[in-house]
Amino acid sequence: MAFLLGCENGAQVSRYEKRRRVPPLRMALACEAVFGVPVADLFGGMHDQVSKVIEKRLAELRSRLQATNSAGIKKSEARLTEQKLRWLDAHVRGEAVGENTKS
Repeated sequence: MAFLLGCENGAQVSRYEKRRRVPPLRMALACEAVFGVPVADLFGGMHDQVSKVIEKRLAELRSRLQATNSAGIKKSEARLTEQKLRWLDAHVRGEAVGENTKS
């Protein structure tokens, strides 16, 4: 297995398996290719932790945008803020959004 993943020996792979080390992205993608399992499934615990942090950040961003939008900003800025809020709402519902807005 170590050879397939590009490791010099099995100790490195063992550290990933035992969750003593977090593999770099290239290694995580190699694991996905070797095992045929998505990275999110291979490293489910980490995926769940990251997802929870992102959920909190989405809620915080929504609050900030709503506060900004009610602060009497320019019309063009208000439209952009509304686009961002629509993107957030669609993201939370799991819909694909074609607009590419930065926050």
